[in-house]
Amino acid sequence: MRALIQKVSQANVKVDGEIRGSIGRGFLILLGVGQEDTTRQADWLADKVVHLRVFEDDQGKMNLSLLEVGGEALVVSQFTLFADCRKGRRPSFSQAARPEAAVPLYEHFVAKLQSLLPKVATGVFQTHMDVSLTNDGPVTLWLDTADLG
Repeated sequence: MRALIQKVSQANVKVDGEIRGSIGRGFLILLGVGQEDTTRQADWLADKVVHLRVFEDDQGKMNLSLLEVGGEALVVSQFTLFADCRKGRRPSFSQAARPEAAVPLYEHFVAKLQSLLPKVATGVFQTHMDVSLTNDGPVTLWLDTADLG
Protein backbone atom coordinates (compact mmCIF):
# COMPACT_ATOMS: atom_id res chain seq x y z
CA MET A 1 0.00 0.00 0.00
CA ARG A 2 1.10 3.50 -0.67
CA ALA A 3 -0.16 6.62 1.04
CA LEU A 4 0.45 10.23 0.18
CA ILE A 5 -0.46 12.14 3.32
CA GLN A 6 -1.10 15.84 3.47
CA LYS A 7 -1.59 17.66 6.74
CA VAL A 8 -4.61 19.90 6.22
CA SER A 9 -6.65 22.50 8.03
CA GLN A 10 -9.62 21.30 5.93
CA ALA A 11 -10.32 19.02 2.98
CA ASN A 12 -13.27 17.67 1.05
CA VAL A 13 -14.07 15.42 -1.87
CA LYS A 14 -16.89 15.94 -4.35
CA VAL A 15 -18.53 13.57 -6.81
CA ASP A 16 -20.70 15.17 -9.49
CA GLY A 17 -20.51 18.50 -7.63
CA GLU A 18 -21.80 17.01 -4.36
CA ILE A 19 -19.58 16.85 -1.27
CA ARG A 20 -19.22 13.18 -0.32
CA GLY A 21 -16.68 13.58 2.49
CA SER A 22 -15.15 16.47 4.39
CA ILE A 23 -12.89 17.01 7.38
CA GLY A 24 -11.38 19.79 9.43
CA ARG A 25 -7.88 19.61 10.89
CA GLY A 26 -6.14 16.36 10.10
CA PHE A 27 -4.84 14.32 7.17
CA LEU A 28 -5.92 13.94 3.59
CA ILE A 29 -4.74 10.43 2.73
CA LEU A 30 -4.46 9.42 -0.91
CA LEU A 31 -4.33 5.61 -0.70
CA GLY A 32 -3.13 3.21 -3.36
CA VAL A 33 -3.49 -0.55 -3.02
CA GLY A 34 -0.98 -2.82 -4.76
CA GLN A 35 -1.37 -6.35 -6.03
CA GLU A 36 0.66 -7.89 -3.20
CA ASP A 37 -0.90 -5.94 -0.32
CA THR A 38 -2.43 -7.59 2.75
CA THR A 39 -4.56 -6.67 5.76
CA ARG A 40 -1.38 -6.82 7.87
CA GLN A 41 0.07 -4.01 5.76
CA ALA A 42 -3.18 -2.03 5.98
CA ASP A 43 -3.07 -2.31 9.79
CA TRP A 44 0.59 -1.26 9.89
CA LEU A 45 -0.09 1.72 7.65
CA ALA A 46 -3.12 2.89 9.65
CA ASP A 47 -1.15 2.63 12.90
CA LYS A 48 1.77 4.53 11.36
CA VAL A 49 -0.50 7.29 10.04
CA VAL A 50 -2.28 8.01 13.32
CA HIS A 51 1.00 8.09 15.27
CA LEU A 52 3.02 10.34 12.92
CA ARG A 53 4.20 13.29 15.01
CA VAL A 54 3.74 16.22 12.62
CA PHE A 55 1.40 18.52 14.54
CA GLU A 56 2.89 21.39 16.54
CA ASP A 57 3.13 21.34 20.32
CA ASP A 58 3.03 24.44 22.56
CA GLN A 59 6.60 25.30 21.51
CA GLY A 60 5.80 25.08 17.79
CA LYS A 61 7.75 21.84 17.36
CA MET A 62 6.31 18.98 15.28
CA ASN A 63 5.77 16.68 18.21
CA LEU A 64 2.10 15.62 18.32
CA SER A 65 0.26 12.89 16.48
CA LEU A 66 -3.12 12.86 14.79
CA LEU A 67 -4.43 10.93 17.80
CA GLU A 68 -3.07 13.48 20.27
CA VAL A 69 -4.67 16.46 18.52
CA GLY A 70 -8.00 14.73 17.90
CA GLY A 71 -7.46 15.09 14.18
CA GLU A 72 -9.64 13.76 11.39
CA ALA A 73 -8.87 11.84 8.19
CA LEU A 74 -10.19 11.94 4.64
CA VAL A 75 -9.22 8.80 2.70
CA VAL A 76 -9.37 8.91 -1.08
CA SER A 77 -8.57 5.88 -3.26
CA GLN A 78 -5.72 6.62 -5.65
CA PHE A 79 -4.59 3.73 -7.85
CA THR A 80 -2.31 6.12 -9.75
CA LEU A 81 0.12 6.00 -6.81
CA PHE A 82 1.23 2.72 -8.41
CA ALA A 83 2.00 4.34 -11.77
CA ASP A 84 5.18 3.14 -13.48
CA CYS A 85 6.47 5.94 -15.69
CA ARG A 86 9.86 4.44 -16.53
CA LYS A 87 9.00 3.50 -20.13
CA GLY A 88 7.25 5.51 -22.78
CA ARG A 89 4.91 8.38 -22.06
CA ARG A 90 1.83 6.57 -20.85
CA PRO A 91 2.05 5.29 -17.26
CA SER A 92 1.51 1.61 -16.57
CA PHE A 93 -0.73 0.73 -13.63
CA SER A 94 -0.06 -3.01 -13.72
CA GLN A 95 1.15 -3.08 -10.10
CA ALA A 96 -2.10 -1.58 -8.76
CA ALA A 97 -4.56 -4.09 -7.34
CA ARG A 98 -7.69 -4.85 -9.34
CA PRO A 99 -10.86 -3.39 -7.78
CA GLU A 100 -12.08 -6.75 -6.46
CA ALA A 101 -8.89 -7.01 -4.35
CA ALA A 102 -8.38 -3.30 -3.69
CA VAL A 103 -11.84 -2.46 -2.32
CA PRO A 104 -11.68 -4.86 0.67
CA LEU A 105 -8.20 -3.62 1.64
CA TYR A 106 -9.21 0.02 1.21
CA GLU A 107 -12.27 -0.61 3.41
CA HIS A 108 -10.14 -2.47 5.97
CA PHE A 109 -7.75 0.50 6.17
CA VAL A 110 -10.68 2.91 6.59
CA ALA A 111 -12.27 0.72 9.29
CA LYS A 112 -8.98 0.59 11.19
CA LEU A 113 -8.76 4.40 11.12
CA GLN A 114 -12.41 4.66 12.20
CA SER A 115 -11.61 2.57 15.27
CA LEU A 116 -8.90 5.08 16.26
CA LEU A 117 -10.07 8.54 15.18
CA PRO A 118 -13.10 10.70 15.97
CA LYS A 119 -13.94 11.27 12.28
CA VAL A 120 -12.95 9.48 9.09
CA ALA A 121 -14.48 10.50 5.77
CA THR A 122 -13.97 8.90 2.37
CA GLY A 123 -14.32 9.50 -1.30
CA VAL A 124 -16.11 7.09 -3.63
CA PHE A 125 -14.01 4.20 -4.88
CA GLN A 126 -13.45 3.98 -8.66
CA THR A 127 -15.17 7.29 -9.35
CA HIS A 128 -13.95 10.61 -10.73
CA MET A 129 -13.57 12.90 -7.72
CA ASP A 130 -12.70 16.54 -7.15
CA VAL A 131 -10.52 16.89 -4.06
CA SER A 132 -10.02 20.25 -2.36
CA LEU A 133 -7.70 20.94 0.53
CA THR A 134 -5.91 23.59 2.48
CA ASN A 135 -2.46 22.15 3.06
CA ASP A 136 -1.18 23.07 6.52
CA GLY A 137 2.55 23.73 6.64
CA PRO A 138 2.75 22.54 3.95
CA VAL A 139 3.43 19.03 5.21
CA THR A 140 3.28 16.17 2.71
CA LEU A 141 4.55 12.68 3.52
CA TRP A 142 4.95 9.46 1.54
CA LEU A 143 4.50 6.04 3.15
CA ASP A 144 4.94 2.72 1.39
CA THR A 145 4.35 -0.65 3.02
CA ALA A 146 7.22 -2.00 0.90
CA ASP A 147 9.34 -0.24 3.55
CA LEU A 148 7.79 -2.50 6.20
CA GLY A 149 10.42 -5.09 5.43
